[in-house]
Amino acid sequence: MSLNNKVIIITGASSGIGKALAYELASRGANLVLGARQFVTLCEITSDIQKQFNVKALAVQCDVTVEDDCALLVKQAKLTFNRVDVLINNAGISMRALFQDLDLQVLKSLMDVNFWGTVYTTKHALPEILKTQGSIVGVSSIAGYKGLPGRTGYSASKFAMNGFLDALRVENLKTGVHIMTACPGFTASNIRNTALNKDAKQQGESSLEEDKMMTAEEVAKAIAKGLENRSRTLVLTGQGKLTVFLSKFFPAWLDKLVYNVFAKEKDPLLK
Repeated sequence: MSLNNKVIIITGASSGIGKALAYELASRGANLVLGARQFVTLCEITSDIQKQFNVKALAVQCDVTVEDDCALLVKQAKLTFNRVDVLINNAGISMRALFQDLDLQVLKSLMDVNFWGTVYTTKHALPEILKTQGSIVGVSSIAGYKGLPGRTGYSASKFAMNGFLDALRVENLKTGVHIMTACPGFTASNIRNTALNKDAKQQGESSLEEDKMMTAEEVAKAIAKGLENRSRTLVLTGQGKLTVFLSKFFPAWLDKLVYNVFAKEKDPLLK
């Protein structure tokens, strides 16, 4: 499937993978509707994209935890372009705290953004995507396959996203709608800096070695290629593929490996 002239909605498009996707898809000729809370930043991105590429880009302020915002995002896309071909559910937040220590508001916040944000936007976009037999993408995580210590809410929200998209895919086997779940491994982005701590406040710095991770631009290229190929699932990085494999066949051993990895992070939660 060529992405040229396709109308693509991206949530969480003001930074990280979402921003990288905007530039990557624009380079392939797609027209964009970008949603995020940071409206000024979105406007700067859309302006830059339209200068660099011969495409149209629209910025829409959108908090995916608010269903009306998600409905408006899709409505603006339809009013501007009269169609929606692709929805990329990218908006997400992370966390870092042991479950025994955290305020339960942390888990609620992650479910609201990562899971309900996907559900709300997909619900309002699906009628339009059914018309175009287009694509719905969820930017999930390897944490949606394997629970990660200190990230109970993040893993729970990504497991929920994966299950939701998996069921939606089966429902649409004969409608022509393409559902793709993209699961990057650790990606160098702002998500760990904005991750919530045990008190539901942003931690402000990463506890992992960002320079050894896959870049947001590399993830964006893989997702764009997956869209063109109408892939079912993308599991990115060798570490990610190994994690999925071990979770199926050697789950107890994987528990120990994951524990050891996270016991070595900066200021470890596991002692």
